Amino acid sequence: MQTFDIVIIGAGPAGAASAVTARKRGLSVALVDKAVFPRAKLCGGLVTGRCAAHLKEVFDLDLIPGLFETRKNFTFHLGADDLGRLDDVPPVHLTMRWDFDRLLYARAIKAGATDFTGRRVENLDLEHNTVTLEGGQVLRYGVLIGADGVQSFVAKALFGRAFDPEKIGFALEIEAPSEMPDEDTPLRIDFAAADWGYGWVFPKSRSTTVGLGGIQARNADMGAALAAYRAKLTLPEGAKVKGHFLPFGEAKTRPGRENVLLAGDAAGFVDPLTGEGIGYAIESGALAAEVGARAIREGRPILAAGYYRAATRPIRTSIAQARMLRPLMFSRRLQPFFARSFAASRGLKRAYMHLLSGDTSYPAILSRVLVRLPGKITRHLVTRGRAG
Repeated sequence: MQTFDIVIIGAGPAGAASAVTARKRGLSVALVDKAVFPRAKLCGGLVTGRCAAHLKEVFDLDLIPGLFETRKNFTFHLGADDLGRLDDVPPVHLTMRWDFDRLLYARAIKAGATDFTGRRVENLDLEHNTVTLEGGQVLRYGVLIGADGVQSFVAKALFGRAFDPEKIGFALEIEAPSEMPDEDTPLRIDFAAADWGYGWVFPKSRSTTVGLGGIQARNADMGAALAAYRAKLTLPEGAKVKGHFLPFGEAKTRPGRENVLLAGDAAGFVDPLTGEGIGYAIESGALAAEVGARAIREGRPILAAGYYRAATRPIRTSIAQARMLRPLMFSRRLQPFFARSFAASRGLKRAYMHLLSGDTSYPAILSRVLVRLPGKITRHLVTRGRAG
């Protein structure tokens, strides 16, 4: 048996951020992941300005040319309607998760985390604070951080299931041939390409990432929806289709218990409007390590979950406010209103892009949007948003 201050399950962005932050605080860290890095990961690879700030703060990582491609132009669509193009918006950055995650993982190991990647977890004993890996090796922890994605083994141990199947999202994605883009090449967003979801086309230098995601319970045949989307885009056949659950705004109100914390997708920290999750993963991963270090320093690791719930309140509040706006974009009843408003208003497009880039927050935009809507629509949004 080996004993660590913090054991982290999941070595993606959230886990790597936890590991680097914990090592900065002088804690011993075990980093566990069933995969060996680099590994494939379904994700559009969109890095917002807010995410870039977290990369700098946590990893001291700048936007390295070659790893990141900057874009400032977008086109928007809803069904057959062209909702317009917006140029010179706050920049976003594209990356390939294969390379991006490998870099963050390498930073965690360089910081001094003990590497247990390529090892599956066989058992969690939350009562005795131990993690048993395949082969029988046992790790004892002071604080356990579950950064192991939407189907989190740690979340299942805490709550009996990782997510609510009625609220979870699902996405399909392909890597199509590269269109040889430059910095002026627009990214494409298709609202309602799936029911209560959207499609995306992100042209990169090595491939074009095309995806489609929405609430799983509302999309009985996501494969057919992707086929229709590909036909609309006139994409060639043959690309491998990957699928993955998305915690589409289902942030856990209590993302942990006692000395066990959940970060990133495991906690449901994904924006339900933009789908952005990398920034929240890095932010929450770092916060989990910070509060874990505080609780260990005080000699009471079981206080970590209470500290973490307070620390993540801004994230959970932002996601809850996004859920209030989600019906405006995704509800079939309101889609004609949304399409007309979005197509006619550069301000609304820019507001969406400022949200995506992280230049503004939901509290700032929510009041602006609701005050301009007819009272009947406002009441509908508030009711549907609270219902999920």
